[in-house]
Amino acid sequence: MKKHHQILIIGGGTAGIMTATQLLKKNGKLDIGIIEPADTHYYQPAWTLVGAGTYDFDKTSRPMAQIMPKAVTWIKDRAVGFDPENNAVTVKYKGTISYDYLVVAPGLVMDPTLIEGLPEAMEKGIACSNYTDPKHTWETIRNFKGGNALFTQPTTPIKCGGAPQKIAYLAADYFRKHGLKNTTNVIFATPGSVIFGVKEIKETLMHVIDRYGIHFKPFYAPYKIDVENRIVFFNHTAPDENQCVVNAENDLGETMTGDAVIQIPFDMLHLAPPQTAPKFVKESVLVNDAGWLDVNHYSMQHNDYPNIFGLGDVAALPTAKTGAAIRKQVPIVVDNLMRLLKHQEASNKSYNGYSSCPLVTGYGKMVLAEFDYENNFIPDPKLKRILVFNSAKEHWRLWMLKKYGLPYLYWNKMMKGKNV
Repeated sequence: MKKHHQILIIGGGTAGIMTATQLLKKNGKLDIGIIEPADTHYYQPAWTLVGAGTYDFDKTSRPMAQIMPKAVTWIKDRAVGFDPENNAVTVKYKGTISYDYLVVAPGLVMDPTLIEGLPEAMEKGIACSNYTDPKHTWETIRNFKGGNALFTQPTTPIKCGGAPQKIAYLAADYFRKHGLKNTTNVIFATPGSVIFGVKEIKETLMHVIDRYGIHFKPFYAPYKIDVENRIVFFNHTAPDENQCVVNAENDLGETMTGDAVIQIPFDMLHLAPPQTAPKFVKESVLVNDAGWLDVNHYSMQHNDYPNIFGLGDVAALPTAKTGAAIRKQVPIVVDNLMRLLKHQEASNKSYNGYSSCPLVTGYGKMVLAEFDYENNFIPDPKLKRILVFNSAKEHWRLWMLKKYGLPYLYWNKMMKGKNV
């Protein structure tokens, strides 16, 4: 095994593969190594649809060997440590690998232990999550007979911040179509202050919440699950704020104690587990105080080590962690690496925080939130080609884009280094 690579990439996910393929398009002779232990590569954006019974889980995966560019060296091992002073990465089985330039893109990891009782709830199948097992989510929704259907998310950053509410809308639509609307309370509880940070999208989503009669609970931060009694405990993060509880005329069995602790009983629970950077990143010198890779927000170059870049979910970028964000980050990282290879400065600082969240609002309906660091709504002009002139409104064509167009673009364009 080669012990040194010109460019070493940690991670064979969206960010790692896209970076490698785009680098090779610029120069097919580059010596690139990718550290990736997994045998399978997943297209996770479709897991929302799997959880709603409208997409085949098997179609969300490909063997890693098919995705890995032929011209790279696949180091089938797990990164466990950094030595940036000596330009080296330690892997679990094969020792140390050195590099001229390093790209850190291992994604993030689920850490259910950050909510008391969550590991047990997931293990027993009492909680479901599209983040870990979307097939189980669909089974749970299909078998639901009524009561409190509670959807929530943690206080940590999460990948695809809209995913916890998307499945709430799909479940509410499913319950309505199957005669369960009058016997069901769909509750969406979030630590956030609003349903979505982009004004144009927020307005549409508040109409969606009203249409389904969803109980929207902002400022609710889950911290404990009582598995035996099926109760979630929340801290109310802003006790002085108006709780803005929408559609609150039904009795949810919700109780609140004096110290701003709320209890909500549930018959069905879906949540995004707490998420963090992988342990070997979190415990390294490369992270900021919050435990995410400390990179420049506009160039993705590390703030202390100029020959290191970080992008994708592991990066400390104040925008949503999505594949769409990676699509805009990769060309800038690639351009900066090519500049460094020519002994120039990594001067491309053009990333504006672009991210995109396809918000499925029901079967056959979707809005597309595209935004930047300032939460400006910045829809892609190309949407007009598919006759979508306002992507902040629900549209069946956007649903078709989510279900058919985006998976095609992912496998056939993005993973092959083509610009989308």
